[in-house]
Amino acid sequence: MSTALTSYDEAMEDFDPVFGIEVHVELNTKTKMFCGCANEFGAEPNTQVCPVCLGLPGAMPVTNEKAVESAIRLGLALGCSIRESSRFARKNYFYPDLAKDYQISQYDEPTCYEGSLDVVLDDGTVVQIGIERAHMEEDAGKNTHVGGSGGIQGADYSLVDYNRGGVPLVEIVTKPIEGMGSRTAEVARAYVATIRDIVRGLGISDGRMDQGSVRADVNLSLRPKAPAGDDQSAVPFGKRSETKNVNSLRAIEKAIHFEAGRQAALLSDGKPVHQETRHWHEDTESTTSGRSKEEAEDYRYFPEPDLLPVEPSREWVEELRGTIPEHPAKMRARLKDEWGFSDLEMRDVVAADAIPLLIATVEAGASPQAARKWWMGELARVANEQETSLDALAVTPADVAELQSLVDSGRINDKLARQALQGVLAGEGSPTAVVEARGLEVVSDDSALEKAVDEALAAQPDVLQKIQDGKVQAAGAIVGAVMKATRGQADAGRVREIILQRAGVEG
Repeated sequence: MSTALTSYDEAMEDFDPVFGIEVHVELNTKTKMFCGCANEFGAEPNTQVCPVCLGLPGAMPVTNEKAVESAIRLGLALGCSIRESSRFARKNYFYPDLAKDYQISQYDEPTCYEGSLDVVLDDGTVVQIGIERAHMEEDAGKNTHVGGSGGIQGADYSLVDYNRGGVPLVEIVTKPIEGMGSRTAEVARAYVATIRDIVRGLGISDGRMDQGSVRADVNLSLRPKAPAGDDQSAVPFGKRSETKNVNSLRAIEKAIHFEAGRQAALLSDGKPVHQETRHWHEDTESTTSGRSKEEAEDYRYFPEPDLLPVEPSREWVEELRGTIPEHPAKMRARLKDEWGFSDLEMRDVVAADAIPLLIATVEAGASPQAARKWWMGELARVANEQETSLDALAVTPADVAELQSLVDSGRINDKLARQALQGVLAGEGSPTAVVEARGLEVVSDDSALEKAVDEALAAQPDVLQKIQDGKVQAAGAIVGAVMKATRGQADAGRVREIILQRAGVEG
């Protein structure tokens, strides 16, 4: 049954939103959480499975130490306390992508707990988000529904790929976040973006939301605003919905906008909001009902009998603490100063998720401004045309640095550099190889330029007369003609000098 929506702004006028986010981070360990199967994205379906990750009788799991190390480092980066002894539990439920009917997770003894994270919004406002826990678990498999709209409803049949089953996860659970008002959606997006930046900075995950490496379950409830002067915290929370597996920053904002509008409309009509999971639909930017939200007791947790407790030594934890990189917000502020970018330039780079690319390009030898020029200019245009991300383009930071080096050396100009870049993107080789193969180098031979200038002046005697009459700016027309004749390979500055020499005037 469809529900009329209240606008997000109207919902924020009448209700106080409370939200929480569960972020699932897939760790990039070589093997899975409890077995030696490869942990690689994109393999042929069901080629990375074994009795352990399928839960076959007699299979015995063994905890992946590298995954524990990654989880502890993430917990430390989130300001969490690290429990001296924690255990895994079996979370029992049936779902087709969970072959053994239970998931090995952590329940009442998560390894990382009670943390907090500073999140910086676009206008510089800092919001502190409380972290309840960051616990380890294994991922489930992946269902693909064939037919209909691509969802389970209306599908002709479904396929299951268990390659993802057993991939190590850390689930980061926030405490309820209140008092954000109309900035709720913005805060949620910024929070997940910060988590993504942290896991990338730690090197424990590629953070690719489009591939599910980082995905979020967004919980939202509304409660009526207390009368003026009354304590809002005395008003109980409303029933919450949990929108599952939202896998882009934009979708997180949109999902909160939709759910706020949907719940506000129900509450304004005196109808109840049901506690349930909901599916996010990217095409319609809406959610639909999933299943009633289970409580912890519904999962019948019990201690995993086949795994030893996780008991990291204090010395090891402190050693790992020393490997935690700079907080993303502090790093952005530092880079902005070091690179000499304006606030607007830095915001554009951050919004395009291009900081790692710029860092790598600068490390490869380009200046920060040159790196920004290419990634935020020509390459951003290409990425937009191809409807892909910058880091998915077939060009590396080293290529960009090499391209700029060719420009700086005078071998090519910006126009020729764009042609060379197209060759690199087409797989023709490095920038230098493309320049040489396509013959893109700037024409610096004066005799060739003089010949081209003479021909252009002969074709436009009226322009020559204007230049000789003192209208030096008219030389631009001849420069243009020479550039066209040389397919953009002439040195425009040298061409102008020759034109003025031929006209007998000083520039």
